[in-house]
Amino acid sequence: MAQFDVYRNANSESAEEFPYLLDIQVDLLGSLSTRVVVPLVRQEKNIQHLNPIFEINGESVAMLTQELSGIEKSVLGEKVCSLKEQRSEIIAALDFLVSGF
Repeated sequence: MAQFDVYRNANSESAEEFPYLLDIQVDLLGSLSTRVVVPLVRQEKNIQHLNPIFEINGESVAMLTQELSGIEKSVLGEKVCSLKEQRSEIIAALDFLVSGF
């Protein structure tokens, strides 16, 4: 598991609405049993700076930053890809959530 990896949502109750989960937790805390994730949703109306858009498997998805949560590692599904190349956009969205700029 690595920071900015994207996983398929394995929870059958929420996978339709949130098909992917973006792991945002720093690798330094890899020994914890939980990971902090942000759901990725099929592109919908987004708030500039808060909900950046990414391309995953040919599909546009928005980072639903305001819905971040901690989950058990064991419930993460299959790794789909990494968004480490979009680190700046992801960190900027998190900064906007907590600081407003």
